[in-house]
Amino acid sequence: MTVSRRTLLGSTLVGAAALATKTRAARVAHAAPAPDAPDEPKGSPPKLVVPNGSVLPSVKKHGVRIYHLRAEEFDHEIAPGLTIKAWGYNGSTPGPVLEATEGEHVRIYVTNKLPEATTIHWHGVFVPYGMDGVAGLTQESIGPGKTFKYEFVFDRAGTFMYHPHVDEMTQIALGMMGMIVVHPRGGDRARVRDYALMTHEMMVPIGAARAEPLAMNDFNVLTFNGKAFPATDSLVAEIGDTVRIRIGNLGPMDHHPIHLHGHAFEVVATDGGVVPPSARVPETTVLVPTGTVRVIEFRARAAGDWPLHCHMTHHAMNQMGHAAANLVGADPQGLDAKLSRVVPGYMTMGGRGMHEMSVMRMPQPANAISMVGGKGPHGVIDMGGMFTVVKVRDRLVAGQDPGWYVPDANQGTASEASASDLLGDGITP
Repeated sequence: MTVSRRTLLGSTLVGAAALATKTRAARVAHAAPAPDAPDEPKGSPPKLVVPNGSVLPSVKKHGVRIYHLRAEEFDHEIAPGLTIKAWGYNGSTPGPVLEATEGEHVRIYVTNKLPEATTIHWHGVFVPYGMDGVAGLTQESIGPGKTFKYEFVFDRAGTFMYHPHVDEMTQIALGMMGMIVVHPRGGDRARVRDYALMTHEMMVPIGAARAEPLAMNDFNVLTFNGKAFPATDSLVAEIGDTVRIRIGNLGPMDHHPIHLHGHAFEVVATDGGVVPPSARVPETTVLVPTGTVRVIEFRARAAGDWPLHCHMTHHAMNQMGHAAANLVGADPQGLDAKLSRVVPGYMTMGGRGMHEMSVMRMPQPANAISMVGGKGPHGVIDMGGMFTVVKVRDRLVAGQDPGWYVPDANQGTASEASASDLLGDGITP
């Protein structure tokens, strides 16, 4: 094939033009967003409800959403009677939720007020290598008193988490973690009650003011968003609402089977992405493994106060020691008589099970909440720890807790059977 000078020159010019176009497109793709959007005031109304928590305030400048996280130590009340020295972000554990919209360019400043170095890893978020937050590998650690800057684009919607990648055993154990919610560009088509809950577990010795970061089992303080029942806020919905609950787990060791009463739900997403509808199945319990997010959705179908809790029985309790002697079935009367001479009023607990410890409200050691439940409409709810309530009503008044559910007279409530009930149905107790 013969190539003329004119053909060669034409091909060269076309190739050069194509290369220039490609280069301009690449520059546009990697350039910072144009300042075409007006700056937003601090504290824009959040689209998300964070029970017992908050959404991190942000500002938008020149098309970039700006946040500021402070890693620090503070006093944190888990439930009335138990306050610890925690590590977290902006005075809370878990830290405030970072909320953004798919496609947003974000800049996150992180100030380290801890006595040791730290970083932040954006768990599940696809970021440039240098923004991944692994000390010694992708960046230098953030020394005490230093402020670092992270910058990237949330390129997909979803529910993610953030946590340090320095001395993870200590820093995460003491409370350093948080959630990230990135909404799709178009938002939700229908109204959704959207909640974020982060689970956590700690080993806090009775009377201590700090969790034990070396613990690998016997965790005795289990929380939703840093609180143990009865300090957990309720989730609310009206009948017919779609309810979405984003559940994150950055606890040290344990998976949590989170169970909902009165409803079936579907797992619609993980921190890896959306679960296709064809892969969803109805569930009443979802296992949330360590280091993952599970997003569940359901239609509120029946009015009531429906428990939402971890189904590991020791996780729905408060600060019990797991090395105590088993006294179930024991007769402690002789022991009580002898010990009461030294400790007036002493009474051995546990011989008839543990429920009596919640009901009798025995005095607690300082800074302890052993077997502390909460008052319910029919007596003591002796659950604690990782336990809360989903309150479903026909109608809700915005900003008000609806109180305890009062069932319709036609619904009936479980109660003691009468003699005539027993006789009529041939039941011999």
